[in-house]
Amino acid sequence: MFDPLFDTHAHLISDDPLAYPPSPLRGTTQVTAMDYHVTADWLIEQMDLHGVVKAAIVQRGHVYGYDNRYIVDSGKRFPDRLASVVILDSQDAASPRALSRLVKEAGVRGARLAQTRIDFYDTAWLNSPAAMNFWRTAADLEIPVAVISFRRHLSWTLLALKFIAELFPSLPIIIDHVGTPHTLSNPEKQKFIEAGLDTAMPGAPDFGVSETIGIFDELPNVHFKFTEINLDRLRDQGADPAQFIRRLVNRFGAERLMWGSDLGQSEAPYDQKAAMARMSASSLNDDERRAFLFGTANRLYFS
Repeated sequence: MFDPLFDTHAHLISDDPLAYPPSPLRGTTQVTAMDYHVTADWLIEQMDLHGVVKAAIVQRGHVYGYDNRYIVDSGKRFPDRLASVVILDSQDAASPRALSRLVKEAGVRGARLAQTRIDFYDTAWLNSPAAMNFWRTAADLEIPVAVISFRRHLSWTLLALKFIAELFPSLPIIIDHVGTPHTLSNPEKQKFIEAGLDTAMPGAPDFGVSETIGIFDELPNVHFKFTEINLDRLRDQGADPAQFIRRLVNRFGAERLMWGSDLGQSEAPYDQKAAMARMSASSLNDDERRAFLFGTANRLYFS
């Protein structure tokens, strides 16, 4: 019997480039030369096969930028199974109004803020006056906001996020890929190697938690999303993912933790993604496992 899963990090890629043309955040066509697709119909089939009850479909900014139409349209087609999570430009004064319209009229259930360049070092995308208006709107709408940061930027993006979490204590905030140094994706790892930077990961028993996301101990509105990116980095050091999850649950509680496949970016087949999620929960008790694998995400996106 499968533990039911909620996949909080599934990127969709349409098989119709005329209806949904690429429009990448970075302005380069290199990342948009897709040789595969992840359609909503295919995802639903895979979910049904592997015990994934619901999913958050997260805008793939490196493919579609701020054009959220495929995510929004897919969420409308499967409103009981898929929660649309859009990316908007937090520096654009029109974005708060656009977010409100998407939530109220198109059924969007979450937003995501993303730093687009590894060589940008400011936090304006998080905490400029315009960005703060975006956060305020999300808080008024009572929708969760996910944040993704490059590993190289964690030391200042996490501090900026702590201020925001304190300012909006009722707003659910989700840190993508947990926010420890294990947030290093395969492409970012390659950039580290090319630049001669250290790609070593802190290991057990703390896994670097105290030096990074430990600042959120007393902020229960901040949640952590565990994905295949983290699994890749744990695999690099021969670490047990279940021990990593046990550490996070011991510190923050399972009600602040969730799983996401990183479908559409990370390479493992979907059946392996689901199996790895359940394996990562092997050190948890029944209540903790249900919260990590399903309950936390369901509460944030479908309550």
